[in-house]
Amino acid sequence: MLANKKLLVLAGDGIGPEVMSQVVNVTEWMAKKRTVSFDVSQGLIGGACYDAHGCALTDETVADAMCVDAVMLGAVGGPQWDGVARENRPEAGLLRIRKELDLYANLRPAIAFDALLDASTLKTDIIKGLNIMILRELTGGVYFGEPRGTDVLPDGTRRGFDTQIYTDGEIERIARLGFEMAQKSRGRLTSVDKANVMESGVFWREIVNSLHKDYADVELSHMYADNCAMQMVRDPKQFDVIVTDNLFGDLLSDVAAMLTGSLGMLPSASLGEVDESGRRRALYEPVHGSAPDIAGQDMANPLATILSFAMCLRYSFDMMDDANLIEQAVQNVLNNGLRTGDIMSKGMDKVSTAVMGEAVISELEKMTG
Repeated sequence: MLANKKLLVLAGDGIGPEVMSQVVNVTEWMAKKRTVSFDVSQGLIGGACYDAHGCALTDETVADAMCVDAVMLGAVGGPQWDGVARENRPEAGLLRIRKELDLYANLRPAIAFDALLDASTLKTDIIKGLNIMILRELTGGVYFGEPRGTDVLPDGTRRGFDTQIYTDGEIERIARLGFEMAQKSRGRLTSVDKANVMESGVFWREIVNSLHKDYADVELSHMYADNCAMQMVRDPKQFDVIVTDNLFGDLLSDVAAMLTGSLGMLPSASLGEVDESGRRRALYEPVHGSAPDIAGQDMANPLATILSFAMCLRYSFDMMDDANLIEQAVQNVLNNGLRTGDIMSKGMDKVSTAVMGEAVISELEKMTG
């Protein structure tokens, strides 16, 4: 058996604990049936951490995250924390752990499963075969730029402001990863910016173009962010890998999510640099939020979280066969007609969070004998 892999599970708020419990079940199945086992530790983040410690993320949990092979995160947030100071709100915990671990690259695949084509609001022929990877820069840009805040002008007018700022190093590392991912995919990279109206966009495009000479086998194109959003709805299959900044990546990845029919189906990975020991710090989470309206009701879709674990196996542990196995198990479950409420359609069997998770493990059992 391979050496134990160390996982830190931060289930978070809302439906986070419910969907994350299904991932833990998969790790336990793998320990029994495959050639790897996992040392799983638990921690708090978001509103759950605020309720226990008065902050959205403790220094101790950050230290724990630094020492594991990967972090699995559920979701953060809920209306009960709307009145909390911004620096202690649940989302602050998520932003902090990304920054502390220097998770600069957010990978959000948008894949249209054949069994869910009817769940999309787009015509089937537009999305059938869809497979896009959106690569979002995660630790720079307007979400972290300074100065930011609110003030009052001499004439009494109040204003709020944020700063969009990128260094050449920040752009270069996300762009290089984009080129490398395109090399391993279909050889096309689309860099998205707003160079027509933003100086940071002009700078972004300059850096990306300067790197293209190192990746001559990749077809590079540029697109303005607003046009990209339109093109994703008009003809999404024109895209292979998209690389963009923090703000535009946040928006475009949600557009891509709805092309596939449900946020509940989409995983994500947030990756850092490879350290001197050869380990890459990484965090994996579903794209969907905490869904407080259905929390605790055993209704949530766990498949995005399970698929996020498959990404963990692929990008953190280089366990391609096991990642493919889990993804195929999810595909089989969908082909068998099982649905949670968010992906429900006529003639399908509506099931609970737990039953959907059990169905994935049942498929894994069938596939491995």
